[in-house]
Amino acid sequence: MDYLQQGSEWLTEMAVLYGIKLISAVITLLVGLWIINVISNAFSRLMDRKNVDVSLRGFLKSMFSIVLKILLVVSVIGMMGIQMTSFIAILGAAGLAIGMALSGTLQNFAGGVIILIIKPFNVGDYIEAQGYAGSVREIQIFNTILKTPDNVTIIIPNGGLSTGSVKNYSTEARRRVDFVFGVAYGDDYDQAKSVITRLVGADSRILKDPAPFIVLSELADSSVNITVRVWSEATDYWGVKFDLTEQVYKEFPKAGLNIPFPQMDVHVQK
Repeated sequence: MDYLQQGSEWLTEMAVLYGIKLISAVITLLVGLWIINVISNAFSRLMDRKNVDVSLRGFLKSMFSIVLKILLVVSVIGMMGIQMTSFIAILGAAGLAIGMALSGTLQNFAGGVIILIIKPFNVGDYIEAQGYAGSVREIQIFNTILKTPDNVTIIIPNGGLSTGSVKNYSTEARRRVDFVFGVAYGDDYDQAKSVITRLVGADSRILKDPAPFIVLSELADSSVNITVRVWSEATDYWGVKFDLTEQVYKEFPKAGLNIPFPQMDVHVQK
C-alpha cells in the first residue's frame, strides 16, 4: 500500500508539474502565433511605406513569418523541459531526411531566392517561360504566379524558372512589329509598297525613328512577299499588329492588288 500511495503521489506531482508546463506552452504557442500575425502584418505595411519592390514583399513577409514561428516552437519546447541539445540533434537528423525527400521543394526555394536577386523579371512583367506566357502577379517562396490574357492562373515552380530560358516582353519600352504581306505575281510592287507606306505613315502609334522598313523579301511559290518592320511603344504592339493587318487586307483590293493563296496548277497531257 505504501508503494501504491507513493506511486500515486509521484504521478500526481508529475501530472501537476507537466500539466502546468503543457498548459503554459499551449498558451504561449497560441499567444505567440497571434503576435507573429500582428508583427507580420506590421512588417508588410512597413514595406509598403518604404516602397520595397513588389516582387520582394510577399517573399520577405513569408520568410519573416517562418523564422518567427521556428523561434516560437523552439521556445515552447524549452518551456516543456525538453533538453535543447537532444532536440537539436533530432531536428538535424529529421531535417536531413526531410531535405532529401523534399529536394525538389528546396530547389524551388533556392530558385525563388535567385529570381529575387538576379531579377530576370518583376511583378507586372509579361513573360514567356516553361511553355507558358502571362503577366507576373506574384513571386512566392516556391512558385511564381502568372495570369494569362484570358484570365487563367498559371503556377510555375521557381526551380525550373530560375534555370530555364525566360522571354521578358516588358523589359524594353519599344518593340518591333514584323509583317509579311503577299501580292500576286504580275501585280504592281511599287503600288503595293505605296499603299503600305501610306498606311504606316497614317498610324500615329508607329514611330518615325527607327524608320519603317519596307522591302520585297521573297519570290515565294504563290506570292511575292513584302516584309514590313515598324517600331512602336511596347503597349501599342498588338494594336499596331492587328490594325495594320486589317487595313492592308482592305486597301489592297481597292488598289487593284490581289492577295494570293496557295494553289497548284495541274497540266494533264494526253
